[in-house]
Amino acid sequence: MAPKRRPTPLSGGDRKALQKELGRARAMTTILAEQAADARAEGEALIRKADKLLCESWNERMWANGGPVDPSPAIDQAISGGYPWLEIECSRCKARRDVDLTTLHHPPTTFVHDLASRLRCSRCAAANRRPPATLLQLAQRPRQAAPET
Repeated sequence: MAPKRRPTPLSGGDRKALQKELGRARAMTTILAEQAADARAEGEALIRKADKLLCESWNERMWANGGPVDPSPAIDQAISGGYPWLEIECSRCKARRDVDLTTLHHPPTTFVHDLASRLRCSRCAAANRRPPATLLQLAQRPRQAAPET
């Protein structure tokens, strides 16, 4: 066991100097913590902006190329960028629907284009057919729901 170290008592001037330095150190920690919080907020805003631009770019490439484009944004990037909805179309019955990416049971790092083979049409599934879905685009909000007939 190491011997205990006892600090030597400080004289009056040394105590005042130590208190002054401790006060400066405490003030500096507050300033640095505020700067770190500001930098983190700016960084998160830049990441959200980058994710939004990535989603917009992918939507444009999807429209220009007419099919799923690799690479695509990941699910968490789409949600962070403000595009939490994925518009899909059944390859058999051509029914369109919107999929909420926040409710999917997939890891958030899954790429959106990988979902094409995993998403199926619920109307065709009732007829014992399971055709894959065609990805259309990422959306900021769902399309207006058509009235059920």
